[in-house]
Amino acid sequence: MAPPADRVASIMLSWHSLKLVSCTTLQTLWAGYGQICAITAKASTEEAAKHMDKLCGMEKGAAGSIYPLILKLISPPNKSGGKQDEGHLRKMMSYEVEQHFYRHLVPLLDEDVGVAKCLASTKGMDGQEGEQELKGLMATIMVDLRERFPVAGEKRSLLDSTQVHGAIDWLARFHGRTRDLPQNGLDIGNHVLPPLEESIKRQSAAKNIGNGLWLNGGYTYLATRRKEYNSLVEDTDSEWSGALCEPFEGSSLSVAEIAASFLTPSGRPIESYIHGDVKSENLFTNLTGDKVAFFDFQYVGLGLGVCDLAKLFTCSVPLHMLVDDIEYLPEELLMCDGERRLLEYYRKRLIPDGEADAYDWYSFTRHWETALVDWCRFQASWGFWGNTEWLEARVRSILGDKEWRTWIRQNVSSENNRR
Repeated sequence: MAPPADRVASIMLSWHSLKLVSCTTLQTLWAGYGQICAITAKASTEEAAKHMDKLCGMEKGAAGSIYPLILKLISPPNKSGGKQDEGHLRKMMSYEVEQHFYRHLVPLLDEDVGVAKCLASTKGMDGQEGEQELKGLMATIMVDLRERFPVAGEKRSLLDSTQVHGAIDWLARFHGRTRDLPQNGLDIGNHVLPPLEESIKRQSAAKNIGNGLWLNGGYTYLATRRKEYNSLVEDTDSEWSGALCEPFEGSSLSVAEIAASFLTPSGRPIESYIHGDVKSENLFTNLTGDKVAFFDFQYVGLGLGVCDLAKLFTCSVPLHMLVDDIEYLPEELLMCDGERRLLEYYRKRLIPDGEADAYDWYSFTRHWETALVDWCRFQASWGFWGNTEWLEARVRSILGDKEWRTWIRQNVSSENNRR
């Protein structure tokens, strides 16, 4: 029987000369896979206090000081679907990815990228006190972001204009910083494949080699959503069955498959790590809303930053910031001034001054349009929410654009030749 959360917290805190003061469950994880707890810890020594001051951005520095932290404890339910259930595999691997992110990637980020720092993790706890008691568990203790970012985003809620710009600032910094990290050659052995492929890889390996971030960031990409895609193919009552699932001219692949192929990471210089699940409920802001911190990094992996923007714009940006007239949306919609301003705001912060040629506006907008097509495919096959009329109108316009169709066909062919 797994130890309770307070016992897990006590053991892990002891590794850093900290004592548990309190442990309160904040929420249970999706589908009963565990819980998130708010904990407070007391430093037993001055050295422990100094370490916590640096981690939390505080200046207490004395034994007995109290620090607010978060425990994420994974304790999945028993699954009757077996080890090859793709949804179960995706969730379990996503928690491994998140642990890797907090332990290995966060220390490489600049201080202005708001993200929680990790204090302790069961990943790599070899030789620590209580190791046997925690064996088989997956737990991470990190700094409580709410001290610096007290305003929580609400589920499926729209952000205000200041918060939107704060979120875009964060994404541009995160994408820009991780674009510079070594990833040439895409060493697959250090990235996690789609769940079923990763499971096969691990079974054939001498040891568990899944120890990195997702090779393809996000949870909606086509390689892991074939079941939903096949349902869309068969749903002939949906306009998107024909628009996205029929063969693309001159190819055996559909429009959706062509778009997904282009977005698949291939070692392009502009690729970075992406958050993979950008929405209002996965962020906190400061009181004024201009500074944002993101959390929930279960689906962080390689990709194009515009894929994060596609979900943010659809699910959390007010419609009036995207279109000229919220009272009337035509069936097909070109990029409006509001959408353009937000994209330019992101791109200006992504690319350093004097390096605009590294990501020219034409290429950037074509990437953006392709990300919208891909995101629309997922929503059409899984369920629409957010600024759906805007998304559908934009994608109808993109699919009807002969220049985009020529561009995507040429670029997918050249990408495939390089792989």
